[in-house]
Amino acid sequence: MRGNHRFLFAAKGIFAIVLLFLAGPAFAQLRLDVTRGKVEPMPIAIPAFAGGGGEEAQTGRELAQVISADLERSGLFRPLDPKSFIQTVSAGEGPRFGDWRQINAQALVSGTVVGQGDGRSRVEFRLWDVFAEQQLAGFAYTTTRQNWRRIAHIIADEIYKRITGEDGYFDSRIVYIAESGPAEKREKRLALMDQDAANHQYLTDGRALVLTPRFSPSAQEITYLSYAQGTPRVYLRNIDSGQQEALGDFPGMTFAPRFSPEGNRIVFSRTENGASNIYVLDLRTRRPSRLTEGNSIDTTPSYSPDGSKIVFNSDRGGSQQLYVMDASGGEARRISFGSGKYGTPVWSPRGDLIAFTKIDGGSFYIGVMRPDGSGERLLTQDFLVEGPTWAPNGRVLMYFRQGRSGGRAASSRLYSIDLTGGNQREIGTPGDASDPAWSPLLR
Repeated sequence: MRGNHRFLFAAKGIFAIVLLFLAGPAFAQLRLDVTRGKVEPMPIAIPAFAGGGGEEAQTGRELAQVISADLERSGLFRPLDPKSFIQTVSAGEGPRFGDWRQINAQALVSGTVVGQGDGRSRVEFRLWDVFAEQQLAGFAYTTTRQNWRRIAHIIADEIYKRITGEDGYFDSRIVYIAESGPAEKREKRLALMDQDAANHQYLTDGRALVLTPRFSPSAQEITYLSYAQGTPRVYLRNIDSGQQEALGDFPGMTFAPRFSPEGNRIVFSRTENGASNIYVLDLRTRRPSRLTEGNSIDTTPSYSPDGSKIVFNSDRGGSQQLYVMDASGGEARRISFGSGKYGTPVWSPRGDLIAFTKIDGGSFYIGVMRPDGSGERLLTQDFLVEGPTWAPNGRVLMYFRQGRSGGRAASSRLYSIDLTGGNQREIGTPGDASDPAWSPLLR
């Protein structure tokens, strides 16, 4: 067999071995160019994974459903209706490519689920180029039954990567602020869910106001703002253990915490005597350092992915604009020069763009620009849109949106949008939602 490669990785009880990857003309042929403004979704067939019956068969159906949903939500794939499938793929059986060409499938996913007798299952999948009649990728995963959703997301990531040439983003989570209650007595809780809104859970009970949660680079910790002691303070929370701690007791109020790329520092803003400045806290020594000076309002800092720069917003020039400075502080350079006010900047994981919120002419916008301020593009607009956060691959943004109903503010919901400004979709949450933050990939 050409191009036969094997390796092993482990992530939270999931073990994966590459079975087979065939490189060649077929891989070059079956490719989506995601850099274009509009991409026609690729027709892809994803039958239920073959199983021995009972729980295995049920897992096989669920795997196919979640993989299909992930890929369809990306806007780049069009999963075909299973009712149109001519071939029923059985365990150990190869594709009859003519049957799949007849329903216009360009790509095919086949897979199996086999119980191992120790409570674990082996899930195998293969990705096929239907027209070239070649296999593009193949993996096997061994895991416990409760991890089946993660397996589905990991497989969807592999398919996305093989066909687009870019990393996927499905094996990730979202932390956000869940809101409920009347406007004058709003309850806000930390909530966590998978990127497809599954496995939803509340991390706090709502007795203390919480804001602006952000993931650590390891995706195992969250930093956020809490009024638990009556004054806003920055907290660090371990997702698995539930343990949390305040990161120092600073005079004044602290806001907008974010991790550095290596996870050893947290940058935030601190207000004192009417001015707000940017500080960085070393998590090893717990020593804060002040990065900006003056009587202006400097806030919402965000690191570049290499950790060398910080973007933030400031009113030092008379209106709220975006500035970039070295991570060690010093002179800041203004990068936003369009009309209106700019805020909540966040650097793309790829380093090529900065997302932001813009207020102009009574409307809110979510936009992106290059780190030097050029190439500004506005992606979406409404009565209120705010708080952009990047998917791990830098291709998709999530934010929260609040419209108007009968002249009054309506509910606040989470939305995702492609970097091109297309494929805007609501993310289902049990109630109102704001301040989303996207985790890195979980593996």
